[in-house]
Amino acid sequence: MTSTQNTDVPSAPRARTRQQAFVAHMVRVAATDPGARAALRGGVRRGLNERRLREMDRIVVPWLPERETLTDDIERAYYAVASMIGATSSRTVAESPDEPPAKAPPGEPVPAEGSPQRDRTAAPRYGTSLGVAFALAVTGGRGGREMREATAESRLNLLTRQSLTGLHRHLPGSVGYLRELDVEIDWAQLLSDLSAWRGHRGRIARRWLQDYYRLRDQHKQLKAQQMDAAGETDEEPAPEE
Repeated sequence: MTSTQNTDVPSAPRARTRQQAFVAHMVRVAATDPGARAALRGGVRRGLNERRLREMDRIVVPWLPERETLTDDIERAYYAVASMIGATSSRTVAESPDEPPAKAPPGEPVPAEGSPQRDRTAAPRYGTSLGVAFALAVTGGRGGREMREATAESRLNLLTRQSLTGLHRHLPGSVGYLRELDVEIDWAQLLSDLSAWRGHRGRIARRWLQDYYRLRDQHKQLKAQQMDAAGETDEEPAPEE
């Protein structure tokens, strides 16, 4: 009798729930625990077998997916995102200090496709991509500082051309720059994209670029409309005959 390998993967809604819970916990830990923040920060650009990552194990391992679905790519994505959160933590947390820490997502069965329960609880297919973050950096961060358009395009195009190893090497620098401009990162979506990069690089890179150009052009059109409206308002009324 021949055995077949189990190739099932977690459903998208369940995986996204885990990713969001993981990110929320990492953000909170990095903001409130200096020792944990230092351990996470030390993992930037580290490979899975490097000793510095072992200092992160106590923080990250309890949140990893089940062993049956945990590939090296997924595991590396979890460590990479946790380390970037630690490296860019603002040491503040939006949650109330008295609020209990996030809990790992329960291992409940996912409702069947098309069921009312599934329709109510299913997470969106995609969050906010890295392309949106670059577009927001160009159109003006909350601190009033902006990234030059040429810089944003150069960095984003460089990232989209990378292999998985190259992406892990270049990503922390760009993410750090975005956070310096006070641009928010959808860490859960970045975790999802990193996990799937090897098999779906073309699709993910296309989404990043399309999101960037779409939002940037929408901003340009809005500014043009505002300038046109201001010009119409400032016009002197024609003298009466």
